[in-house]
Amino acid sequence: MAEITSAMIKELRDKTQAGMMDCKKALQETDGDMDKAVDFLRKKGMASAGKKMGRSAGEGIIATYIHSNNKLGVLLELNCETDFVARNEDFQNLARELCMQVAAANPLYVTPEDVPQEEIAKEKEIYKEQMQDSGKPENVIDKIVEGKINKYYTEVCLLEQEYIKDPKIIIKDLIKDKIATYGENIGVGRFTRYQIGE
Repeated sequence: MAEITSAMIKELRDKTQAGMMDCKKALQETDGDMDKAVDFLRKKGMASAGKKMGRSAGEGIIATYIHSNNKLGVLLELNCETDFVARNEDFQNLARELCMQVAAANPLYVTPEDVPQEEIAKEKEIYKEQMQDSGKPENVIDKIVEGKINKYYTEVCLLEQEYIKDPKIIIKDLIKDKIATYGENIGVGRFTRYQIGE
């Protein structure tokens, strides 16, 4: 069993922002392997991140992004629970990344829950009409329509979109990862995208 030193605990803490006792336990569980300890903390954090997503996030920042041609800009509110996290450079970087996501991918809403019911109903109607002459049974058409609605969410909802810098990551998972790191809820409050001529 490797000896767990305070220097190792500090290094892990600096890398992950996790608590001292959590860092010590992670190093003990992984026999002092720093990379495995980081993974251990991330898995542990991700498990509890889902629970933290329901907590109130009354602090945060307003971030901006102006494209190099000055014809496209984004304002985005990113919330967290404490001013301590709001001032953190990594949190502010996340806000800027989300601004760039909005600029590039042009979402209309934050979450699927924000999409008006009448818009969903209209989309479903269009998809059903497209399938009308397919000869497929009603229950199969319903399943296909549901799949198309979920696909629609990935186009119009920021949290459901693929991350522009890494399509293997969904934006909500990018945020969940930060929730696991900081141990507090983080959420996009709202955003506005401005484009010249729109």
